[in-house]
Formats: sequence, C-alpha cells, structure tokens
Amino acid sequence: MDTANKSAARWISAIAAAVTVFLASAFLLLPKADFSENENRYLQAFPAFTFRDLKDGTYTERLVAYFSDHFPFRDAFMTVKTETEILLGKREISGIFIAKDGSLVEEYRRPVNTDRVIRQMGKFSAAVLGRTREENRALNVTLMLVPTASEILREQLPENATLLSQEQTASEIEEGIRKITEEAGLPEVRTVHLKERLLEKEKERLALEDSGERENRRLYYRTDHHWTTYGAYQGYLAFCGSAAIDALPEEAFRRTTVSEDFRGTIWSKLNDARFSGDRIEIWERKDTLPGITMYCEDTEKTSDSLYNMEWLQKKDKYSMFLDNIHPLIRITNENADTPRGLLLIKDSYANCMVPFLAEHFRKIFVLDTRYYKKGPSAFIGEHPEITDVLLLYNMNTLDADTGIGGIY
Repeated sequence: MDTANKSAARWISAIAAAVTVFLASAFLLLPKADFSENENRYLQAFPAFTFRDLKDGTYTERLVAYFSDHFPFRDAFMTVKTETEILLGKREISGIFIAKDGSLVEEYRRPVNTDRVIRQMGKFSAAVLGRTREENRALNVTLMLVPTASEILREQLPENATLLSQEQTASEIEEGIRKITEEAGLPEVRTVHLKERLLEKEKERLALEDSGERENRRLYYRTDHHWTTYGAYQGYLAFCGSAAIDALPEEAFRRTTVSEDFRGTIWSKLNDARFSGDRIEIWERKDTLPGITMYCEDTEKTSDSLYNMEWLQKKDKYSMFLDNIHPLIRITNENADTPRGLLLIKDSYANCMVPFLAEHFRKIFVLDTRYYKKGPSAFIGEHPEITDVLLLYNMNTLDADTGIGGIY
C-alpha cells in the first residue's frame, strides 16, 4: 500500500473511532426518555436480569430494544435512512409501503394469535348471551373487524408488494365465534362486513376529478394507521344497518377541519418531512341539542364534549377523539333518538366513530380492556340498561392487541 493510501486508511480509521467514541459517550451521558412523543409509544426500559429471561431469549430481546430505542440522535438517523432508501428507488421501507399517491401504508403481517382471539371473543359472547337469556333480557352482540389501508388500497401499493389477506383472517375469527355460540345453543353474534363498502367508496373517490373533493373522501390518513372521520362514518352506516338504527345522512352533519398538519404513527417510523401532514375533521350534527356528557373514570373528569382540543397542540393529534385512552368512559346523551344502551369494547379505531354512535344511544360505556381489569362480562351484569354490545377492532393491530386477553 502506497503512502497516500496508508494515510487515507488512517484517517478513515480515526474518523470511525471518533464517531464510535462520540456515540458511545452520548449514549452514556444523554438522559433516557421514558416516552417518545414522535413515535407515540413508551420506550424500552433497561431490563432487569433473570436467568429465566436469559434462557428463553427475552432478556436479550429487551436489551437490544433498549439500545435501539435510546440510540443517540435516533430520529435523525431514521430520516437519513429513509431518504437514502427512497433515493435508491425503494417503495417498501421497514414494513411500510409508499403508495402511488404518496400515502404510507403499513404491511399486514401474518397473524399468530388468531386462536386466542377466537377463544376470548367466543368465550365472552357465550357468557353474556347465556346470562342475559337466563335473565330474560335482550342483548345484541355485534362484531366489527375493520380492514385497514393495506386491504382497501391494494391498487395503490407497489406492484411487487407481498400482501396477505385480512379478509381471510377475519372470516376465520367470525366462523370460530359462530361455532362457539352455536354449540352452546345461543343466538348468533352479528358481524358487520366493511370491505365491499370501503372498496366501493375508494373507487368513487378515485373517480372524482376535483382534488379537494378526493381529499375530503379519504378513508384512511396518509401518515397514520387509523381511518379518517369519513372512514369511520362508513363504519357507522354499516353498524346502523345491522342494528336496525336509522343512520343520519351526511348532510345532517357540519364538517369542521381542526388540523391540517397531523403526522401520525406511520410517519414517525420514517421521520421524513417530505411526507406532508394530514387533515383531521370532526363531524357535528347541525341540529344537536345540549345534553351529551362524557365522564372518564380514571381521571374523574366530566366534559360536555367528546373532543379534547388540547391534543391538537401536540403531535398525537388523533388523541383529540375521546381524550385519548381511558379504561372506562361513560357517555350520556339525554336527547338520543333511542333509549338503548351500548357497551363498546374496542381499540382506538372506535374513538372517532363514537360521536356518530352517541346520536342513537342514551348511554354508551366505552371499555379499553388493555387497562380495564374488572371484566366486561361482569360489567354487563351490573348494568341492565345495556342492550347492545359492539366489539370493534382493526385488523392490523388485532393480533398483537394485549386487550384481547381482557375480553371476558
């Protein structure tokens, strides 16, 4: 090796060593956050050592996650990585597809907990239907498994995208629950199928010539995993059709844009400013009378609105709906057009659909079973005003939802 090459090699080695020392020092000296507002999740804490965790690999997994979550300047490195891969022509980055219209769509991964979902939901349905039949009490149980963007926007995804069917998994769950209730001689759990409706609405949206109107008809956010308020309205229409409720037409609502710079959880995984923010809307009935109250049991706060606008000043703007996550929310509408009571067991997809449902139920009890530990079966027994139960989950996070274990 000539002198010039030796000198260059020494410089490269020195720079690499300096960068390594700098990053290691930064990792040791910089404070460790508990929560990432950018990614809207709690970061991995330093794991406690046990021989059992070491043996089954849990300790190593948590240790790797700890170093990854607290890597210095992590967000900046994510941006550089995303930009580099896009420049190289990639349209799938870290399990996220870049759709033809610039939307970010999460990959749907093969589920591994379908049997657990069937068991928990089936056991719950059989328990509450059996108990209410013995009490000579009418109860309708409905299941709504919402297909996400990877199922509905398939034509917008890269041509080489490998896509699994959410519909197939949803059908397995529905059939599994049906068998459990049928074998117990109980009424069937109603199922709300949304795929065809959402596909038709997406087709209508793409046919619109006006770009502004196409944006108004988005079913899913471009940067987040949730459906939009318009998407939730489609879910509301489908539920009302199955529950013998006269749904309100679009023209009954006043649509208000409350944010135009919402960047959601999918955007946070790429952290690239080239993807612009989303619009968030609220739909309020034009002729609504005062009478709606929302009470969150964990905070003991009562509000006359189903929205907490303070969240619009933060990154996690979607949490404006129902004031984010609470184990139990009690909603009362003295002017509802039916005296019925609804128990809603759900994930966050339901949050922006609740304002529509609140028009038709005198009382709505919202349970997030990740945090509500007393059991929804017992809750129904304690509240005879509940006439309807809705299990509402999105297909993309259903398999890993820790709240499924609390459905009983």
